[in-house]
Amino acid sequence: MTWTLTPAAQFADHAAHWNALQAANPAAPMLQADFVGALLDAFGTGDELLAIDDAAMAIVRPHGRGSWATFQPAQAPLGMWIERPGLDRAAALASLLRALPGMGLVLGLTQLDPLLAPAPSDAIAYIETARITVAGSFDDYWAARGKNLRSNLKKQRAKLAADGVALRLQVSTETHEMMDAVRDFGQLESAGWKAQAGTAVHLDNAQGRFYSRMLAAFAARGAASAYRYWFGEQLVAMDLCIRQDDCIVVLKTTYDESVPKTFSPALLMREDAVRALFDNGATARIEFYGKVMEWHTRWTEEVRTLYHLNQYRWAALRRLHALSK
Repeated sequence: MTWTLTPAAQFADHAAHWNALQAANPAAPMLQADFVGALLDAFGTGDELLAIDDAAMAIVRPHGRGSWATFQPAQAPLGMWIERPGLDRAAALASLLRALPGMGLVLGLTQLDPLLAPAPSDAIAYIETARITVAGSFDDYWAARGKNLRSNLKKQRAKLAADGVALRLQVSTETHEMMDAVRDFGQLESAGWKAQAGTAVHLDNAQGRFYSRMLAAFAARGAASAYRYWFGEQLVAMDLCIRQDDCIVVLKTTYDESVPKTFSPALLMREDAVRALFDNGATARIEFYGKVMEWHTRWTEEVRTLYHLNQYRWAALRRLHALSK
């Protein structure tokens, strides 16, 4: 393979090639150029390199002495690596490692999805992630969920109705609506534990700028959705989502932590949102891409394992690394 290396700040000049490679695989909106470009602008440090070949592309950065890894801020559920189906990945990575500056000893690919890049025998399991396949009717899907989930949400709806609280799902999809959606999302997050941890989204921080720009770019082509859920006039939960073809990814979820613990606003929102996606007929996969939590298992049995992959300059280094573990 013949790799060309260029500063990742020039990503926009190569976005068409990136998207062409990405489109040859199953839909993965968080690997589209609109997402990657916004990610670099918000979280790039200037030492990232864009590696380009006809059959693969990657964004990599130094990761300690003699080590490189794919660019992956916390806001990206997958590492920045794409490949054409059927690629000899081991040969491609060995070639890339030799092409990188300095005496690169190891190149790490982080959080790869076996749906997009089949896992080899030396893959390092990372986390399990969940998805919902949208097929058939919502009623059939819902009837297959556990009795406790269905009964609990039904009781919550009945209690809210008895208290005169109207439930409403609002879906915003227009470009001009995305900044307000990020602002509302940040206000919900900032009222909860993430404010104390310093990780809440805010329009004035890097996270807020990233989500505002990225969602606006997706919305410009009808591929972004901000879900708001209301108890009467009180905003109680939100999802930020992006889409490619028939796949929608739930990037971030938050809820109002002041709501009494007897209610689950995010789960109520999800029931209505998933019902709408089934009824619409345009979606085949709902992806979560976070670590599987207990609540995920109530919504789906479909789980797969994301993985890391290390390429060593010499086989002896692989053996030494394995021994050190």
